Amino acid sequence: MRRLQLPLAAAAAAALLVAGCGTTNERTSDQPSAQSSKECKGADGKYVIGMSQANKAEPYRQRMDDDIAAAAKEVPQFEVKFADAAQDNAKQVADVDNYITQQIDLLIISPNEAKPLTAVVKKAFDKGIPVIVLDRKVEGDAYTGFIGGDNVQIGTEAGKYVAEKVLPSGGNVVELKGLAGATPQAERNQGFAAGIAANPKIKVIATASGDWLREKGQAQMDALLKANPKIDVVYAHNDPMAEGAYLAAKAVGREKEMKFIGIDALPIPSGGIKAVEQGRLTATFTYPTNGKEAIAAAKKLLVDCSTIDRAQTLPTRLIDKSNAAQIYTQENPTG
Repeated sequence: MRRLQLPLAAAAAAALLVAGCGTTNERTSDQPSAQSSKECKGADGKYVIGMSQANKAEPYRQRMDDDIAAAAKEVPQFEVKFADAAQDNAKQVADVDNYITQQIDLLIISPNEAKPLTAVVKKAFDKGIPVIVLDRKVEGDAYTGFIGGDNVQIGTEAGKYVAEKVLPSGGNVVELKGLAGATPQAERNQGFAAGIAANPKIKVIATASGDWLREKGQAQMDALLKANPKIDVVYAHNDPMAEGAYLAAKAVGREKEMKFIGIDALPIPSGGIKAVEQGRLTATFTYPTNGKEAIAAAKKLLVDCSTIDRAQTLPTRLIDKSNAAQIYTQENPTG
């Protein structure tokens, strides 16, 4: 095996590439591939895909499932099964174990938390099941490919927006975080801190965990409002928590005192783009659901008998009052 290391390293280095339209792809065809352990049946095969979702109570995750289902309908060889962990790590582990027992052909998973799901993802991968990890990461490298946004970058863009556009003269920020243990939570926090660092007059005066849910975000914001008489900006790790914060502030007549910023920008009537267009949120940042990309990757592996990018990072963009209506129409032409 030692004689193979140098050629493999050279191949990995040569395989790095940057795709167009702001999407970066890291080619690592030398990485372990569960797909290679099975004979590929190609276009003549029929394939069962198991999708393990962290929590369908979040609108973003329901949209992710919908996008996967819609994309899979275009691939006649695919059948997709869905499981909802309901934000329960033990249930998600059991869901994946059940898929392994069913001998599915490919696993797509968006982990509730990284560490608790790492072992069962590795178990599936070691049994020769290709694994596509979406949005939230697991520990280690026992998976076939990861597809998601750059959450550090998204947090940084949000921080810069606050520092340069919303509070150039400084002010007080409260931060509503996602579920502890989920990688986007830590990365969006880290990025935001970096984004506001250039403006020392901005202070994050309080943080609370809303677990990605609107109702919990609203309850946490209610407590933050009572404890903090001056809040200029609410930075929430997703749009539902930002909307919950807005509702809490409106209930006590303080919604006009502050700006609300979220992440996701779903192009649906209850999503973040409409919330910006209608004035409840000041801004949001797009976070692709990765659904169609996951099915495209599955097709490459199972139908095309090809390899996929080890990591595919999808871009973000700022949505504010200046472009919300236009982008909503582009993304959802049926209304």
